[in-house]
Amino acid sequence: MSFEFLRNKAQLIKLVILLTISVFLVSCEAVGYYTQAARGQLAIMFGREDIQRLIDSGELSVELNDKFSEVMRIRKFASEQLALPVEQNYSTYVDVEREHVVWNVFAAPEFSIIPVNWCYPIAGCVSYRGYFSEAGAKNYSLALKRQGFDVYTGGIDAYSTLGWFDDSLLSTVISRANHQLAGLIFHELAHQVAYLPGNTTFNESFATAVEREGLRRWLEATEQSEIIAIADRNSSRQEQFINLVSRFRDRFESVYQDEISETQKRQEKSALQDQLRAEYEQLKASWNDYIGYDAWFSRSLNNAQLSTVSSYNDLVPFFNELLLQSAGDMGEFFESVNAIIAMAPEDREALFEIY
Repeated sequence: MSFEFLRNKAQLIKLVILLTISVFLVSCEAVGYYTQAARGQLAIMFGREDIQRLIDSGELSVELNDKFSEVMRIRKFASEQLALPVEQNYSTYVDVEREHVVWNVFAAPEFSIIPVNWCYPIAGCVSYRGYFSEAGAKNYSLALKRQGFDVYTGGIDAYSTLGWFDDSLLSTVISRANHQLAGLIFHELAHQVAYLPGNTTFNESFATAVEREGLRRWLEATEQSEIIAIADRNSSRQEQFINLVSRFRDRFESVYQDEISETQKRQEKSALQDQLRAEYEQLKASWNDYIGYDAWFSRSLNNAQLSTVSSYNDLVPFFNELLLQSAGDMGEFFESVNAIIAMAPEDREALFEIY
């Protein structure tokens, strides 16, 4: 009996247990949602191909062989130098045969920037609902729109199962540059180290801090100093993008709080959307017309879309400082983060007040 078969069997048992728990906790309508999620995860689990075996086969193209070999080196570095829980994660490859692995649906009221939350076993409450098919996401989006919500649907190329299953390298990310793949792997593995159910800002800020520190160390170790400048520039652009959207999000909220008619609110909302696009064009000009965010700004810029950028990186400075206090020791840093997760909520929030 092969190790792969045993691993799939063990993870299938986990999936059945998780699905069973979900069925007892949710309504009949939601059972269908969890069923599609289980089918999607099963398809990934049983579509896995061992990366080392693919490399050893000699049947890969030179480009794919080089990419897979780099992933194996990234995994080794993540385990040995970053104390990340690599184990069997990213040792397999899955061709999902579609543009994105999942599509996330976000929703917010017409006159509020506070997103709708959905609660799940293990993950807690988050501001999105994920579907393994674009059609499923669109159908749910239409249902929410009929209820009067602002709705935004975005394709996602990778996700973490939080250690419940061995995560695989997916075809949706294989074309990314090597340093981007490294950052992605560090980020997703970080979610298995520490996760605070229901607190997206905490979880994403922590994973982003690990990603950036891990990428810096990886590039230095592999003597790719020229890529460090590119990664820093991309991080800077991302921060400027987040700051721009966050600033306008506050302006939207101010309009929604005004004692004016709904018609006036809609007019002000439309005007702010136009202003946001105009300021983005000015920002893009300072980036030498880098177009990485053009697709995002081509969408409606409604409240649901704005909520996807809300404050996911707000605590990155906090985690950077915590890493400094750990003298750069990743293991000690991770222990400190998990100690914070174990705190009473009010004590934990008090730590974040200045960030």
